[in-house]
Amino acid sequence: MHYDAQLWVPEVGGPIDPNSEAHDLIMLVFGGMSKGKRNRIKIRVRSAMAAQAKTEGRYLGGRPPYGYRIADAGPHPNPSKAADGRRLHVLEPDPVTSRPSPGSSANTPQAADCTRSPKGLLPTAFPASAYDPVRNPHRTGIAWSQGALRAILTNPRYTGRQVWNRQRKDEVLLDVEDVALGYETRMRWNNPDAWIYSAAVVHQPLVDDETFAQVQARYNARKVDPSGPREPKRTRHPYQLRGLMHCGLCQRRMQGSWNNGKPHYRCVYPDQYALANHVHHPRSIYVREELIVPHLDHWLAQAFVPSRLPATIAALTAAQDDEATTTHDADLERARRTIADCDAKLERYRLALEAGTDADLVARWTGQGQHRTRRRPHPPPRHHRGPLSDATPLHSPAADALNHNTQSARRR
Repeated sequence: MHYDAQLWVPEVGGPIDPNSEAHDLIMLVFGGMSKGKRNRIKIRVRSAMAAQAKTEGRYLGGRPPYGYRIADAGPHPNPSKAADGRRLHVLEPDPVTSRPSPGSSANTPQAADCTRSPKGLLPTAFPASAYDPVRNPHRTGIAWSQGALRAILTNPRYTGRQVWNRQRKDEVLLDVEDVALGYETRMRWNNPDAWIYSAAVVHQPLVDDETFAQVQARYNARKVDPSGPREPKRTRHPYQLRGLMHCGLCQRRMQGSWNNGKPHYRCVYPDQYALANHVHHPRSIYVREELIVPHLDHWLAQAFVPSRLPATIAALTAAQDDEATTTHDADLERARRTIADCDAKLERYRLALEAGTDADLVARWTGQGQHRTRRRPHPPPRHHRGPLSDATPLHSPAADALNHNTQSARRR
């Protein structure tokens, strides 16, 4: 009995008694029977859907792929469902996204999405997938992403056949050590051998079978085996300005690159992103580290001379990380919401304990809630003038300290 509500079962002749072993055994048997019946229904439904997709090529729902839209295909073949107004649907080419844009060098969809690489013709010949904000509210529309292009190039539905069972729903325990918390549903990809293909072409193809097979062969030849060992990449070369260099055109962080025995910093900007963002950005920008460090050393030496040291310390104190403070405020707001949520859960646990729930189970729930409330964010460290003045040497010139330090010391 929970929340003053009793569960009546005809087989026991009245309400369930949680303290009765016989009643507990009956509920376990009923639970196993219900789970078995649910699995049988699930198997029958999936078998019927697989047969419909393979023999009839029926569209079984879901978002249409890029380049297609959903069209009406007549009333439902089941008379009872047709009487309720249910209808069948089929995929048809979208007049906007299934053809290249006027003036582009792509004459056919096949040339755009199969014969060129993801960085080539497709992003400029076709509108981005966010051209329809009503259908794609989650898309930004800035440019084509590599993941979207990969999904298009590997989707066999563009050959005109219906494909089903590409993904499945798995029920995973929220906590293996606490089964009472229940399950959550996760979407996972099936092996391509388990995909169900329609026997015939059921909608207008945008790509022929031969071109699609060539694209898959090229894609699989460059694909990395996810099951193989992958070691983290570590650079062998030191970079004094690692993580500090940003591109002045796109404001992105630059990457370290070792060329001709010298450290460089580069910014690689694909052409399709530059066109979509209307940014005049070269494809690659390289800056040598040796051209930046001397000017930075000179600026530091001028800033830390004894006559300018008080002004420098005052500027450092005033220019402390405001972004970290903003992040701390967001963390505080998140912590307040977490504490309020935990307080509400603790109140429900108290009511459940009064209703007769197992005390040990409620104790574990309460411990988890109290542990979450104890995890409070700490404000970022702030430096004051006193510690900065004490830590700054006044007896030695800053230029000498910069000149005598090694590259590893500079990076630290």
